[in-house]
Amino acid sequence: MAFPSTHPSLARALAEREYIEATPVQSAVLADNAADRDLLVSAQTGSGKTVAYGLAIGGTLLGEAERLDFATLPVALIVAPTRELALQVHRELEWLYKPAGGRIVACVGGMDPKVERRKLQSGAHIVVGTPGRLRDHIERGGLDVSQLRAVVLDEADEMLDMGFREDLEFILETTPRERRTLLFSATMPRSIETMAKRYQRDAMRIEVKGDSGGHADIEYRAVRIVPNEIEHAVVNLLRFFEAPSAIIFCNTRNAVRHLQTTLLERGFSVVALSGELSQNDRNHALQALRDGRARVCVATDVAARGIDLPNLSLVIHAELPSDPEVLQHRSGRTGRAGKKGTSVLLVPLSRRRKAEGLMASARVVPVWSGPPTAEEILELDQQRLMQDPMLQEAPAEEDIAMAQTLLVSRSAEEIAAALVRVWRSQLPAAEEVFDPGDRRDSRDPRQERAPQEARPQREPFANGAWFHMRIGRRENADPKWLLPMLCRRGNVTRQEIGAIRIFERETKFEVAASAADRFAHAVRKADGDIEIVPLRDGGAAAPTERPAKQGPRPKREEHARTDRPARPPRKDFKPGERKEFQPKPAKKKRRPPPAR
Repeated sequence: MAFPSTHPSLARALAEREYIEATPVQSAVLADNAADRDLLVSAQTGSGKTVAYGLAIGGTLLGEAERLDFATLPVALIVAPTRELALQVHRELEWLYKPAGGRIVACVGGMDPKVERRKLQSGAHIVVGTPGRLRDHIERGGLDVSQLRAVVLDEADEMLDMGFREDLEFILETTPRERRTLLFSATMPRSIETMAKRYQRDAMRIEVKGDSGGHADIEYRAVRIVPNEIEHAVVNLLRFFEAPSAIIFCNTRNAVRHLQTTLLERGFSVVALSGELSQNDRNHALQALRDGRARVCVATDVAARGIDLPNLSLVIHAELPSDPEVLQHRSGRTGRAGKKGTSVLLVPLSRRRKAEGLMASARVVPVWSGPPTAEEILELDQQRLMQDPMLQEAPAEEDIAMAQTLLVSRSAEEIAAALVRVWRSQLPAAEEVFDPGDRRDSRDPRQERAPQEARPQREPFANGAWFHMRIGRRENADPKWLLPMLCRRGNVTRQEIGAIRIFERETKFEVAASAADRFAHAVRKADGDIEIVPLRDGGAAAPTERPAKQGPRPKREEHARTDRPARPPRKDFKPGERKEFQPKPAKKKRRPPPAR
C-alpha cells in the first residue's frame, strides 16, 4: 500500500530511498486516529519499525515547519537495548531526517563518552542510545532532557529481559510529563503492559499480526546432521545457497572463534561478532559485510537484534537457540522489507525433540532434509558457470585474439577444461556429509529386537578389540553413517572396522588388533556428542552375550570370620531372656546462682 500522508521533508527522504509501499506497522502508526497519541505497538522483527516511529514522531518534532530549528537541546530520545540496534537506528534516522536538517547523535556503550558529550554540547535534535549510557549522561549533566517532546522505547521487552528496568524508569521519570511516549515491542508480556499504564497517557494499542506460520518471507529448513559434522554441514550449506551475505549463529564465543577459523581456512571471507569484541571491531565487521568485503558473519546472539544487512538472505543456526523468541529474532535478520530469506537449523540426532519443540512454539513448519551433498553442489556449480556473466558478456577484441592464439596450440576441450579448473579454484570444496535419516519410522515396537548388522555383513576379526557407544536403533543408528564417522574420529580405514552390531540403546563394533590402540587414542582426543569407549571384555563374545545370571547369595553365616574372638556375654542378660525397657532417670535441674 502507498504511504499515508507524511511531512513533506520526510516524504522527500522516502522518495530518494525509493520507498513506495508502506509496511503494515508503518501504515498503522501513520493513521489519522494515531496522530499525536501515545502508542503501544507490537510487531514482528523486520517489519520496518524504525522507519515507522521515525515517521510517527515527525509531526511532533516538525509541526508546520519545513525544517527543524537550530540544534540546541534534543527534542526526541530513542532508547534501544543493544549497541548494534542503536547504531542501526542512528543510520536510519540520519537519512530520514536529512532533508529536514536533523542532527542525530548516538550514545552507546563501548564508545568514548567524552566524544559523545562534545557532540551533545554542540547540539542535537534526536539522541539514540542504550539505557545505561543514556542514564550516565543524564546523571553527569551531559544530556539535558528538559525539552523532549517524544520518547521511543524500541524492543522494550528485550530491555526488560536484559535487566534495564531501573535505567528505563530513571529515564522516563526524568523526562517531561507532557512528552509523547511510543513503546515498540515484539511481544507484549505483562511487564510491558504495566510500564505502559504507568508512563503512557491513554495509549493507543496497535498489534500487527504476523502469519500464523511464522514470518511469511522466511523459508525455514531443518537439516538432519550426524554429530561431529556441524562444520561440514555449514560449508555445504554456504556452497549450496551461495548467498550474497549469510550469518551463522553459535551459542558461545569459543564456538564463534572456532567456526570462523575453520571457514577462513576453507577460503570463505568471514568476520565474527561476539561480546568480547570492542565496539569499533563490531562496526568494522558490519561495514565489511555491507560493502561486500566479507560474505559470512559468525556471531553469538549479540547479533540477533539490530543487524539489518540489505543482502542478507541466509541464516544458519549452527547451534539451536535457547527459546522460540531467540529463534525468531535470529531468523528475522533475513526476510526483511519484503525480501525473501532462508533460515536453516542444524539438528543433530540428540537434539531432534528440542528442535521440534522450538519450531512448534515459534509456529513455523520447516522442511526437513539431510545436508546438501557434494554431488548436488557440483551440479549447481555447473549451472552457475553457464550463467556466469563471464560467459554472457560479448568478448572484447583482445580476448578473441588471445583465444585464437590458444586454439593454435590447444584444443577447444583443453581450453574449456582449463577454464573450469580456474573457475572451481575460486570456490571452497564441498564436504562429504551423511544424512542420518528420519528418526521417526513405522517400525513395529513389538517386533523382535535382534541386533542389526551392517550390510553387507562384515566378518569378525580373529583378535579384534570391541568398543561400544550409547547410540542405537532409538537414535536411528545406521552403518551407512556410523562407519564413515568411526573411520574419521578413530583415524582408521574401513577395512580396519569389523562387525557392527546395533542394539536398541547401544552399538557395539570391532576394530582390528593392529589398529585398536590407535583408534582408542584418537577417540579419546576427539570431541563429539557420541562417546566411544572400549569394552572391558575384549573377546568376540562380549558384544552379543550377556553375563550369566549369578546364583543366590550365600548366607551370612558362610561368610562369618573365624579369626575374630567371641564376644563375652553380658552379665545382666541371660540367653533367651527378654529384657524390659527401663527409662533413664531424669537429670536434676541446676538451681540458678543467687543474685548478687
